[in-house]
Amino acid sequence: MFSNIGIPGLILIFVIALIIFGPSKLPEIGRAAGRTLLEFKSAAKTLVSNEEPDKQTAEKDKTAG
Repeated sequence: MFSNIGIPGLILIFVIALIIFGPSKLPEIGRAAGRTLLEFKSAAKTLVSNEEPDKQTAEKDKTAG
């Protein structure tokens, strides 16, 4: 869906966001989006690391029994 957005499309989105939010709010919005993405990545990493021991335990049970 977003694979067709090139440099001109990104510039247009940035200009529209600048007009809507103004230059003072744009850095705050960027920081909030960055924090949200960082939190999401951290949560996803935690879920994956919690799931790996369960898989190892299941594999040991299969080989032992």
